[in-house]
Amino acid sequence: MSQECPCGSGLELAKCCGPYISGEAVAPTAEAVMRSRYTAYVLKELDYLKATLAPEAQTDHDEESVRKWAETAEWLGLTIHDTWAGLQGDEAGIVEFTAEYAIDGENQKHRERSRFHFMDGKWLYVDGQMVAGPPIRKEPKIGRNEPCPCGSGKKYKKCCGR
Repeated sequence: MSQECPCGSGLELAKCCGPYISGEAVAPTAEAVMRSRYTAYVLKELDYLKATLAPEAQTDHDEESVRKWAETAEWLGLTIHDTWAGLQGDEAGIVEFTAEYAIDGENQKHRERSRFHFMDGKWLYVDGQMVAGPPIRKEPKIGRNEPCPCGSGKKYKKCCGR
């Protein structure tokens, strides 16, 4: 029985990220490395996670925290939002993604814009920046024609909404 790849591609693991993680093939794009790194977290393939780090990222690599995160998280899915370059023939690429997971039953989302470099014939993870989601509005939105909440008696658009 075949297993679907955790990266969300819809392909079988053996025809998607599996060959990259096992070392049978090299991921051809930055996105393929991103997907296979997510899959490596799901499968707890910690050696692959370290092997896909660029030399400058290896210095900050904390194997114990990576192992703990991989083992304690219940991995719920990966969404690729966008990619910039990172194709065959490119030297660098960026992949923006959200990895969803749960720890102790609490759902979390990790949204990141990751940088990759093509070095020595393979794509490697360099670093990433967290990306904030849309702002969370705690109060209901004030309509332009509603009374201004400042108490002036004017419409919002003629008062504080200017």
